[in-house]
Amino acid sequence: MAESLPEHDRILQEIESTDTACVGPTLRSVYDDQPNAHQRFMEKLDACIRNHDREIEKMCNFHHQGFVDAITELLKVRADAEKLKVQVTDTNRRLQDAGKEVIAQTEEIIRCRVQQRNITTVVEKLQLCLPVLEMYSKLKEQMNVKRYYSALKTMEQLENLYLPRVSQYRFCQIMIENLPKLREEIKEISMSDLKDFLESIRKHSDRIGETAMKQAQQQKTFNTSLQKQNNVNYGRNMHLGRSRILESKNEITLKRTFEEDDEHEEEVLTAQDLVDFSPVYRCLHIYSVLGDGEIFENYYRKQRRKQARLVLQPQSSMHETVEGYRRYFSQIVGFFVVEDHILHVTQGLVTRTYTDELWNMALSKIIAVLRTHSSYCSDPDLVLELKNLIVVFADTLQGYGFPVNRLFDLLFEIRDQYNETLLKKWSVLFRDIFEADNYSPIPVANEEEYKIVISKFPFQDPELDKQSFPKKLPMSQSVPQIYIQVKEFIYASLKFSESLHRSSTEIDDMLRKSTNLLLTRTLSSCLQNLIKKPHIGLTEDARHAAEGEIYTKLNQKIDEFIQIADYDWTMSESDGRASGYLMDLINFLRSTFQVFTHLPGKVAQTACMSACQHLSTSLMQMLLDNELKQISMGAIQQFNLDVIQCELFASSEPVPGFQGDTLQLAFIDLRQLLDLFMVWDWSTYLADYGQATSKYLRVNPSTALTLLEKMKDSSKKNNIFAQFRKNDRDKQKLIETVVKQLRSLVNGMSQHT
Repeated sequence: MAESLPEHDRILQEIESTDTACVGPTLRSVYDDQPNAHQRFMEKLDACIRNHDREIEKMCNFHHQGFVDAITELLKVRADAEKLKVQVTDTNRRLQDAGKEVIAQTEEIIRCRVQQRNITTVVEKLQLCLPVLEMYSKLKEQMNVKRYYSALKTMEQLENLYLPRVSQYRFCQIMIENLPKLREEIKEISMSDLKDFLESIRKHSDRIGETAMKQAQQQKTFNTSLQKQNNVNYGRNMHLGRSRILESKNEITLKRTFEEDDEHEEEVLTAQDLVDFSPVYRCLHIYSVLGDGEIFENYYRKQRRKQARLVLQPQSSMHETVEGYRRYFSQIVGFFVVEDHILHVTQGLVTRTYTDELWNMALSKIIAVLRTHSSYCSDPDLVLELKNLIVVFADTLQGYGFPVNRLFDLLFEIRDQYNETLLKKWSVLFRDIFEADNYSPIPVANEEEYKIVISKFPFQDPELDKQSFPKKLPMSQSVPQIYIQVKEFIYASLKFSESLHRSSTEIDDMLRKSTNLLLTRTLSSCLQNLIKKPHIGLTEDARHAAEGEIYTKLNQKIDEFIQIADYDWTMSESDGRASGYLMDLINFLRSTFQVFTHLPGKVAQTACMSACQHLSTSLMQMLLDNELKQISMGAIQQFNLDVIQCELFASSEPVPGFQGDTLQLAFIDLRQLLDLFMVWDWSTYLADYGQATSKYLRVNPSTALTLLEKMKDSSKKNNIFAQFRKNDRDKQKLIETVVKQLRSLVNGMSQHT
């Protein structure tokens, strides 16, 4: 019991000193102690409460007087407080009345300040928005006046510089959404302009080409006239001072002449005058700014390729008139003049590689078209006009940097066709002349008539000149007329050769070939037909005389070639190829025998055999010529190469009808002689001499001796120190031995004779 009392005191102390939220565990300990602890605790608690009440009462009794005094003082202050309250209320009322105006003014000031701040903010925002609106207005104006490239630049500035500053406003978002639409609109408009441009140049290509060809022709005429004038001035006076004066006067006169010609001509327009190129420039710039330059280039090139194919497609009736060809060429020239202009004024839209590729494609098509359509032309005048057009066409495009060599090669093909049309035309003329002739000698009554005939045909006969008038010329009217027509044929053929950029030698060869065809084919055919007519014929003697004349003239031509032979008889070794003069001679013989097909077979064979025999004899005489003193082995080898070419010609059957190697036998003497010296087979020759089976049966000892002595002299001259070399000494001894034996054979033949 006594032990529980201190414990209760402790619990009460904890309760008094502990926060009420934490008294739970303390109170729980009251119920966990000994039995009746709760009752005892309650009793202890009541005792504690009574103790605290007594203490409170003591304290209240101690301070009661002070409390009474305070209440008394408070009651005294109450009256003063009421008075003060009235004063404060009055002061507050008066202060409120006085502050109402201040408050109103203050609120006005605040409102003005807010408005001022708002205005400042609006001005600042407007200063940011106004440039955007101005640029957008400028953009709309540029779109209205179709300044699309400038509009794109304005869009670029709007997007990169102005719109980012005011992107928070709704109208800016609307602008941003509209800009791609405007770009697409510009692309569509520029593409539409480009299509109109392509259609325009397609329509104006022929006029552009016609203008360019006209300018090229005028420039060529001017250069030709200027060159002729300079040549005249150069040959007119060699004195320096006077030459300069004359040259200046002539230049002024020439200049005035061309200026006067220009005044009378129409104004020459250029491609820029005929076509507005601004759409293609504008479209190119627009697509480049939009980053679609490659798309535009591909589209432009694709469309132009399509137009090129259309331009290169000729009309079916083009070959009927020269105007058809002129329009065809004008369209092509116009097309490539435009491409050349685009090439030089734009960067990257058209490249030189592209134009070259396009030109090569076009050139192949042009050549194929001209081959086809020119083959339909039967009028030589139309073919000649076509040639002139092709030359102008080629010169024009060459002036723009396009290669035209294939066109001039084509002209050589057309020239053959032109010659064929001329031959057909002249065949008719020859037949008309022969049919109109009475085949009687031309009578001349006096000198005047004689000069008229001679002026047409350069005939000379000293015996006839001695005769007195009246007299008869040994020819009918057809002879001078045929002569005149042959000259006209040459002039007509020469017209085609003009402006072909070929040398005079090549032109001479062309004229020679065409004239040979006229004489050997056309005229020969007309003469054969004439001879076959029953009322006109040649006697057997006249026929033989004509055939003999053919053989004689052919041999004379061979002699002309032989005369230009230039052998180096002392050469150490051959050139490895046949001589040039001989190859020319063989080509001449081959072309001549080709036209002999119109002659009777026997005449052609006899002419061919006669020519080969004459050639073989001439070559043998060249070797054995007394003026030729020395021949080296190298010269023999070179001569052998030429004889091989002769044998190849003979084996090629230049004239049909020969049996086996009949024609090659014409060169058998030369072949055996050269083989003897090339192989140096003297032992066989000397051993088999006189036998029918001898390998060198056709080699005459005197011929072999003559040639060997020429080689011996050459060997002595060229081997000054031969005596010091054993091989050379042996060879020299062999030559001397063979010479002795050959001389004995020759002497034996002389005695036998």
